[in-house]
Parts: sequence; C-alpha cells; structure tokens
Amino acid sequence: MSDIIKKDVKYINKDFGQFRQNLINFAKNYFPNTYNDFNETSPGMMFIEMASYVGDVLSFYTDTQFKESLLTLVEEPANLYNLAQAIGYKPKLRTAATVDLDFFQLVPSIGTGQNTKPDFKYCLTVPANTVVTTTDNVSFRTLDAVDFAFSSSFNASDITVYQIDGTGQITYYLIKKKVQAIAGEIKTATYTFGEPKPYDKIVIDDTDPVLEIIDVTDNDGNVWYEVPYLAQDIVPVSIPNTTFYDPDLASNKGSAPYILKYTKTEKRFVTRLRADNKIELQFGAGVSSDADEEIIPDPTSVGSGLSYLERTADLSIDPSNFLYTKTYGQAPSGVTLTVRYTVGGGIPSNVSSNTITVINDPTVATLDTFGLNSSTVSFVKSSLAVNNPIAASGGTELKDIEGLRLDAIANFAAQNRAVTKEDYIVRCFNMPGKFGAVAKAYIIQDDQMVTGTENKIANPFALNLYTLGYDGNKNFAPLSSTVKENLKSYLAQYRMLTDAINIKDAFIINIGINFEIITRPNYNSNEVILRCIDYIKNKLSNDKMQINEPIVLSSITAELDRVEGVQSVLSFEIVNLYDTAAGYSGNYYDVAGATKNRILYPSLDPCIFEIKYPNKDIKGRVVKI
Repeated sequence: MSDIIKKDVKYINKDFGQFRQNLINFAKNYFPNTYNDFNETSPGMMFIEMASYVGDVLSFYTDTQFKESLLTLVEEPANLYNLAQAIGYKPKLRTAATVDLDFFQLVPSIGTGQNTKPDFKYCLTVPANTVVTTTDNVSFRTLDAVDFAFSSSFNASDITVYQIDGTGQITYYLIKKKVQAIAGEIKTATYTFGEPKPYDKIVIDDTDPVLEIIDVTDNDGNVWYEVPYLAQDIVPVSIPNTTFYDPDLASNKGSAPYILKYTKTEKRFVTRLRADNKIELQFGAGVSSDADEEIIPDPTSVGSGLSYLERTADLSIDPSNFLYTKTYGQAPSGVTLTVRYTVGGGIPSNVSSNTITVINDPTVATLDTFGLNSSTVSFVKSSLAVNNPIAASGGTELKDIEGLRLDAIANFAAQNRAVTKEDYIVRCFNMPGKFGAVAKAYIIQDDQMVTGTENKIANPFALNLYTLGYDGNKNFAPLSSTVKENLKSYLAQYRMLTDAINIKDAFIINIGINFEIITRPNYNSNEVILRCIDYIKNKLSNDKMQINEPIVLSSITAELDRVEGVQSVLSFEIVNLYDTAAGYSGNYYDVAGATKNRILYPSLDPCIFEIKYPNKDIKGRVVKI
C-alpha cells in the first residue's frame, strides 16, 4: 500500500474570501492535473464557492456562540439573563419606587388636668402589606406593620393635641407613625401539583412585569421560602419578641420588636427571569416523603467489600437515589400553592408628595374592642389616614444590555460577602428595622495587651465592631442585648469564614460648648447668638457625628466667623460633662490633653462626642468692645 501524502490544510480561515482562496490553492497544489479551470462560471468554482459559503456560516456561528458565552461580550438578552443568574445576579424587569408614609389616627384622652394623656387602648394596628394608592391609582404596600400603641427609638410616635373642649380639657390626640412602603399592586396566582417531579417549575403568566414574590404558601398552611440557590437550606425568619419565645430578650421589645432567627427548611424555591420576560419558580428535587436516611442506605450495612465494613444485606447503593433527596429542596406534590406577587412599579411609581392618600381597605386596621365604647371605636377607625410628605423615588425600567452586564459584573465581584470594614458597616445599617436599629458603627482589628507592658499585639482573626443606637430622645445609647443578638445573626450570613466579630459598645463622651463673640454694629446680639447656637447644633448633631471622629475647633471657629452678624470669635472651648446625676454618660475625658493643634482627638478606645442637651450645653456670650 502506497504512503498517504500528508496534505497542508489551513485551519485559520475566517471568512468567505479566505475559504475560497485556500480551496483554490489546495486544488492547484494537490490536483493540478485533475482540475485547473478556475473561471468564475465553471462548475468547479461553483462547488468551491458553495463550500466557502458553508465554511463562512459555520465560522460565524462558532464565533458568535463563543462570544455569547462570555459575560463581557454577550449581546442576546436571553443569554445575558442566563449568564448573570448563573453567577448570582438576578436582572429585574422593573424597580419599584419606595416612599416613607405617615399614618394618622385620633385617640380619645384619659384623665383630667395635668394627668391627661392619650388612651392607648384605642390605638389601631395596621398590618404589613396594607395597600394604599394615589388618586391616580398607583398602588403602594407597607413593608411593616403600623402599631400606634408602640413607640421606640427607631419608630417613635409623634403625639399632638388635636381637639380641646370648651373647658380647655383635651378630648382627642393625633398620633402619627412612619412606615416605609414600596410600589406595586398585589396579585395572586394558584398552581396545583400532582405527582412529584424533580426540579418542577411554574411560570407566572402575567402581562404586567413582576416586581417580586411576596410569599408562597400551600393549602396545608406551610410557607415556601425563596432562596438564592436551592442548596441553601437556611432561611431567616422573624419571631415576635415576646416572653413566650424568649423571656430574657423580651425585656428589650422597645428597641427590637422582632428576633432574627434562621431555620432549616426543605420547602424552598428559586426564581429566574426567562427570555420572554416571565418569572419562573423552580423547586427542589426531593420527591419522597421518607427521610433522606431511608433513601440513602447506611454504608456500614451496605459495604463495598472492605474488611472493616460488615455487609449485612445483599444490596447495592443506587447512585440515582442521591438525586431524590431533599438536599436541593422538596418537590411539591399533591398540594396547591398560592403565590402572592406584585406588579407595577417603574417610572410611573415615582409619584409626587402628598398624593398617596387612599387606604384601599380601611377595615384592615384592628384593635381589641373588649371593654371599649363602640361609638368611639368606630370614630377612631374612621379617623385613620395616610399621606406621603416626600415624593416617592427609585422606580426604574428594565436596564439595557450594557447596564445589566455592568451590574452583573459588579455583583459577582461583591460575592454578597462582607470583606472590607466598609462592607461590615454597610451591613449593620442595612439590617431590617424590625430587628433593631444601629445608629453608628465602627470597626477595627482586635488586639491584646502584652503582659507587663503597654504594647499591643494585633489579632488577625478577630474584628471589634463598635456600635451605638438611639434612645427615645435620639441621644446615643448602647444597643440592647436583643439588638446585638439580631445583629450577630444577621452578620453571620455575610462574614468571611475566618472573621470573628466582637460586638462592643463605643464610649459616649458628653461635651458642652462655651464661646464668646463680638457682633457687628447694628445687629441684635440675641439673634446673632441664636444663629451661632443653631449652627453648632447642626454641625455637631448626632446625625452627623461618627464614632472616632475628631472635632476640628479651628474649622468651627472659622465658620462661626461667617455667621451673619458675627464680627469675630474671641474664644471657643469644649468641656467634658460627665455627671450621671444630670443624665450624662459618666465617662470622664481629658479634653485639654486630647486637644492638639486646635483638634480634639478621640480616645484610643473608640468613642463618640455628643452634645446631649443642646439647649443648655451650648453657651454663647457677646462681648462688648
């Protein structure tokens, strides 16, 4: 048998022209006597050009398919959705606007004279997901319940006198509560399941874009939880902070009405955005009602012939059994699922202020009517009202391809994990308010003292998170043990495996301000002093002060000089106020020793400066010249 001649084949052709020319060269090199008519009208050239056409098409689709598999180059929306969701980013058809709502109700008074106060037995409770609308029928729903009888530092009640009778006696009070709401009309869909199917799916077939899934329940009353991925079997749940659930933590109900717990569940699902812009729900693979331990035999009883394993049964492990366990959740079977979801949102949900004034169903507000006057109950129920003092914002439409691509890349880089100290601080502030509110947060590396010296050794495996909250007067106060427990549980889902976090209280250093100024001619001294005090109140307010933030005295003095009516600032002094009998923190601080170059520095142990009683702790004096 003759040797086969190895022919030189080109593999780098990309377009029609390259394929055509290489095929012509191939024929000339290896079939010079067989075919040499390369005229455009010859039959041979027809086959060469047809082969070049097929090669060009295949090359194009190969390049396109490769490009569509890369997040940075993908152009088809369906492929972008799949790639983004594969790395944990869920594209949204629309974003709903959010807004802070004011709910109002009237309550009768109780008592007489100076002992008059609101009768809180007539306070209403408005449940979460209450629907309110604008006059143009743009719907919003509340995210939390509104309890008019409950007041705390993170959700204080604003109580004012509403009505006085002819004798000067207060008859009714007006109570105002704030609650956050999000745009969207609530809809419901039901789906019936028969025989269980691994990784069963349902599609919400709604003509309007779906904003979010509120909840999924079956006809047995079980709740199915949405998770980022089916392998996640731990989900957060909110437990009312009552003595029934935890007698110790219930003492802090005022600062944390709910306890954050995590529970393990098999009833879970994930959501995906399909190419047709429909939302798809996918459930787990567990199709058996038996325990997983019964599906997967014990390896000690089903051995593989090893000497230390006693084989007691003539059975083998079926690898397919692992696919039917509840490791990735349970597949619904023989039940009807009710899915509540919202539609709407987008740009139209960015409504103006004072337009959300309609409560769709005022009867949702409830109270315990036992022993109460029925006519008064009817009156206070009819007094329930709502308004948005600030315009709603945040509603957007579906982003374009480039916007979705950049969001997906950014989400992948974040990894939904707290890595830097800024990540931890942001997570503290993002904890849902019903679990307690963190007003200030500061994080540093943990360290320890060397015995017998003042040297410190850094602990690379632990972080110290210093926190503070607000009391009822919006003064700084340590977080309650309940809020700290909730914060610990909340951060546990985001912290790095090697990070240990110690939640501590920052020290509160109460200070007072004494200053002297010279006013300009023809200015009222009292008005100028009040303007200076208002400036200092705003500059050093609790909203603006941060843990371990220094106070630059020279900057404040320079800005006081620019207050209308001030000719010059003669002196500006900060003093430490620590008398616990007067309501201060009791922490003594050497202000003079901590002040260098007209900058008051915080202590080595993280602290925060606070003017607790601005109306009396800021003292100004006008000096005449």
